[in-house]
Amino acid sequence: MESKTKVLRDYAGQLRLMGIQDHLEKLIDRAAEEKCSYLDFLLNFLETEINHRSSRNLENRIKAAKLPVNYNLDQYDYSFINGISKQQLKQLRECMWLEKIFNIVLMGPSGTGKTLIAAGLCYDALKSGYRAYFRTMEQINETLIMKDITRSALIEYNKLLKAHLLVIDDIMMFALEKKQAVQLFNFINHLHEKASFIVTTNKSPEEWVKMLDDEVIATALLDRILYRCEVIRLSGKSYRLENRKTIFN
Repeated sequence: MESKTKVLRDYAGQLRLMGIQDHLEKLIDRAAEEKCSYLDFLLNFLETEINHRSSRNLENRIKAAKLPVNYNLDQYDYSFINGISKQQLKQLRECMWLEKIFNIVLMGPSGTGKTLIAAGLCYDALKSGYRAYFRTMEQINETLIMKDITRSALIEYNKLLKAHLLVIDDIMMFALEKKQAVQLFNFINHLHEKASFIVTTNKSPEEWVKMLDDEVIATALLDRILYRCEVIRLSGKSYRLENRKTIFN
């Protein structure tokens, strides 16, 4: 029995059936305990491999998404009042808006949950099978600047162009030079109506003009983002300051 098990494990390794290779003994023990038919055993055999591959695929896509530390909305603190209701967040988490290529703008002061909600919705999209990425405005800007200079930036740029969902965190946090503003517009225009955006910002649309120092580009950029878009205005005190950690008891 041991030698046959070893042969099976070797075959699974050669065929790159890593899920079966890792769980072979459990599959055999389960079949013996439940007295499975050949058909049931084969179904369990293949189901184990499929589940393993799905899990690994999700892990890889989460890694590529570059989510921040906190992103699981299952742990969201609904006692924190910031302007979004439990029902609204539940509806957003169903990801139906992604099918219609809707955008979401999370607008409000620092600490009101914009990044957590954006990251959480990105994670929910990943679990639903979408190609989703989380990037800060600084990371997007660097990619756009470097894509014609380094191979790694070009690979990143091409990856983002294939996204179903792109989160841009803290857009307009800092002013952009004219060339950077044009690059950002071209990038978002390329993805317009092909992918959904979640944008977090602490600036009003009027302030975007000042940050870009170009009313035409700002208007065109907002036109793309706000078309088929849900604008959620968050408010209240900073969650981080209200729940500030301290060294001392």
